[in-house]
Amino acid sequence: MAASSLDQLETTRHAWRKFKSRAMSGVLFAASALAITPLFLVLYFLIKEGASSVDWNLFTQLPKPTGESGGGMANAIVGSLTLLAMATAVGVPIGVLGGVYLAEYGSDRVNYWVRFAADVLNGIPSIVWGMVAYILLVVPFKSFSAYAGGVALGMMMIPLVMRTTEEMLLLVPQGYREAALALGIARWKVITRIVLRTALKGIVTGVLVALARIAGETAPLLFTALGNNFWNHNLAEPISAVPLQIFAYAISPYEDWHRQAWAGALVLLGMIFLLNLFVRLISRDRKFS
Repeated sequence: MAASSLDQLETTRHAWRKFKSRAMSGVLFAASALAITPLFLVLYFLIKEGASSVDWNLFTQLPKPTGESGGGMANAIVGSLTLLAMATAVGVPIGVLGGVYLAEYGSDRVNYWVRFAADVLNGIPSIVWGMVAYILLVVPFKSFSAYAGGVALGMMMIPLVMRTTEEMLLLVPQGYREAALALGIARWKVITRIVLRTALKGIVTGVLVALARIAGETAPLLFTALGNNFWNHNLAEPISAVPLQIFAYAISPYEDWHRQAWAGALVLLGMIFLLNLFVRLISRDRKFS
């Protein structure tokens, strides 16, 4: 009888544990569903409103004059690619070199404050970056320009690239460094030819993530690039970008521009999606061995 009672008690406890496990799994599933629901709503509305407006003209034509229907965002698409290239030229070298310093050279005390500053900068609203670039590059030269927009976006990339580079370098086994140094190889050669090459895929992943983050920024460009409706032939003059064009069209009173704003938003989302997909592909099966 005692053994039977113990077995019954253990069965009851087992059933209760299974119930709690299933209940918590259900709660976690519901929380996950709630978390991703806004994403699917955004995708649904973008596809619903913008898919029918995406055509060849959107990629090949310039915006029409105010009040006229038709046209496209060719200048804005090229402008966005130009600004991203300039931001990469500014943010990647500084960010990577900063990450190398943190991982290979800096002292604990200095590194602590540099990391703290980078983490704070990562959380600064993008409009603040735009205001800083406006004060440093627009006001002194008395002109909005592609240079100012590229620098503003590049400054936003620096802390993220720096922290990503540091983390990727720290993942490289210490034995690689010790073996190379034991052979008499200079430290800078060990870093550039062994450590950086080993961590290259992870660093590129961090750069692409930073590009995906800044690709949709509008506020910094309002203070720096300003935007225009024509091709940009001089980087010292205002330049258009897809986020700026979407903003201008979205606040306009014209229905056709609203339609193009939805189409531009869908194109921008597609660009960011492709960047993130590329990040997933190159970061898959990343190993240090």
